[in-house]
Amino acid sequence: MRERGGGGGRRDAYDIHVFGTEHGGGSVGYALKEHERPGRFDPEKAQAAGVPEGPLWGKLQRGEAVGLADGRTVSPEGIVGPKRPGRVVVFTGDTRPCAAVVDAAQGADLLIHEATFGEEEKDRAKETGHSTAREAAQVALAAKAKRLVLSHVSARYSISAEELIKEARAVFRETTVAKDGMTIEVPFGD
Repeated sequence: MRERGGGGGRRDAYDIHVFGTEHGGGSVGYALKEHERPGRFDPEKAQAAGVPEGPLWGKLQRGEAVGLADGRTVSPEGIVGPKRPGRVVVFTGDTRPCAAVVDAAQGADLLIHEATFGEEEKDRAKETGHSTAREAAQVALAAKAKRLVLSHVSARYSISAEELIKEARAVFRETTVAKDGMTIEVPFGD
């Protein structure tokens, strides 16, 4: 992903990637990518290896080998499964559909993509640097995202966004429209 705007960076549990979008004036989107998570800890295997419940279990789960009172050393292999991917959330801001968004949103758990217009206004969307609901859904499909939330919806659709949902779901089933105060749970994968 190319970075624009001087943003981005690494945090304790996630990275933020800033990528250029197509709206003019240096517009950007953001990809929040959690770091890998530890593998699943198997308490039965830990007990079978003679590791007493308590702080040693935590060390194993963090990937550290532990020493036991009988002098043996037990490593996390076989007790802790493989690392699991973190979640990915991508927010586009205002943009036309573009390759940078598809790249940033590859396999995203959640893509929040602007959809200012419906298909009846696709020419206007192009002129103003915005997307239609269908175009946002095509981006989500190309990126193999898991879910799509349409945002930056024109006030003309504020009473009922059903038309936009219908257009988007014809391309990408897991679509909804953002509403003020909306909360979205982004579950962990395996």
